[in-house]
Amino acid sequence: MNYELLFDALKSRRIRIAVTGASGGFGRSLLVQCRDIPSLDIVALCDLNTQGAQDLLQELNYGKQATVCEDAVSVQTAQGQGKTAIVADFNLLDNLELDMVIEATGKPEISVRIAVNALQRGVHVGMVSKETDSVAGPWLNQMALKNNVVYTTVDGDQPANLLGLITWARVLGFEIIAAGKSSEYDYVWSQASGELDYCGRKVEAKGLAGHWALGEDVQSTLAERKTLLSMLPLSATPDYCEMNVVANSAALVPASDTLNYPLCHISELADVFIPVEDGGILTQTGVVDVFNCLRRDDEVSFGGGVFIIVRCKDDDTWEMLAGKGHVVGRNRKYACIYLPYHIMGLESPHSIFSAVLHQRSSGSTQQAIYAVMAGYADRDLKKGELLEMGGHHHTIPDVSARLLAKADAEQVAPYYLLSNKVLTRDVAAGELIKLDALEMEDSLLWTAWQESWGM
Repeated sequence: MNYELLFDALKSRRIRIAVTGASGGFGRSLLVQCRDIPSLDIVALCDLNTQGAQDLLQELNYGKQATVCEDAVSVQTAQGQGKTAIVADFNLLDNLELDMVIEATGKPEISVRIAVNALQRGVHVGMVSKETDSVAGPWLNQMALKNNVVYTTVDGDQPANLLGLITWARVLGFEIIAAGKSSEYDYVWSQASGELDYCGRKVEAKGLAGHWALGEDVQSTLAERKTLLSMLPLSATPDYCEMNVVANSAALVPASDTLNYPLCHISELADVFIPVEDGGILTQTGVVDVFNCLRRDDEVSFGGGVFIIVRCKDDDTWEMLAGKGHVVGRNRKYACIYLPYHIMGLESPHSIFSAVLHQRSSGSTQQAIYAVMAGYADRDLKKGELLEMGGHHHTIPDVSARLLAKADAEQVAPYYLLSNKVLTRDVAAGELIKLDALEMEDSLLWTAWQESWGM
């Protein structure tokens, strides 16, 4: 694909965008790249930390002047003067002439309101807050279509990148057995010391040497690796959210409600994510799943990237490709095709160009629910408790994630609908949290979920 030809209209077009949640890590990565794209005009940044947003622009040496605005008149004045308006109140964005809003607050109830405000006035929305999309994505897609605008996940994060790989494969006629990603951080083993490093935490793992190769019994090897590293986190809440978005976008289902999370090497993916009857771990095909990338300290990372497993339909072709170094299973029935990166906002302008120049989503226009990310009570939860979401991974203390097929999720509350809600009754440890256990007053996200369920 020649992207200069695809987006040739950039030569004669300026695109006006606003970024919400601008001072976060994603916002920074997007602004870094926008700085080098003359056709992109940062009309506004929205963040509760207005000083932080202003400092970020100065740190990045943005040539355009910026000013903090507190009312409709001042934001309009800023745009008229060619300045970037910095606002704390997202409602002020409605007073600006925009082509697209990039939503990156990560706060579901606020995020959905920002999206609705934009879509209803004919402004495209790029949804970075996957927490919101996991609950309201189908509903927001429908709203966008009704208003003749685009709602999309954005390139640079795993859901959109994986959907791109899935649809690339489908257009080419591949049969997709599984689609997934690596969890965010690698498990890096030193052959010399026998230590394994996970996010700076080092543990003794000399026993891995005996289970480094996959062996004939795939499930047994994976179980041994998991036992050896059981003291480390082997799953992460954001993974469930991202796979929820992908499942709904691509009409796939979860491999299991906890996802499988095998500890495996990149070279093993086409031997692991295949049907049980062929020696792998899958009990069904057409699924989403996640793996933990296990590698030596002298091996390349998967970079939190994405993969698909496809069925091989011509022995000679795939034998040739295996010889070129592609990841083909030992039985030559399956192959893995992967993108070993996700570079966040550095890649997201492609989604902006696609929406504004072509009126086309770079994500999905899917309006159905195929999977539900549910909340599982890890302890007894009491009536009146606030399920407060926070932290880098946007987790709820004592509530872990499960990913269910829609058929198994009747009356189950989606995880991020729980965010900052009060329980109206007790929930016992080991239960999935149901919709009737939440105080839903004034929740637009709840409205979105209700209307999405019957689509």
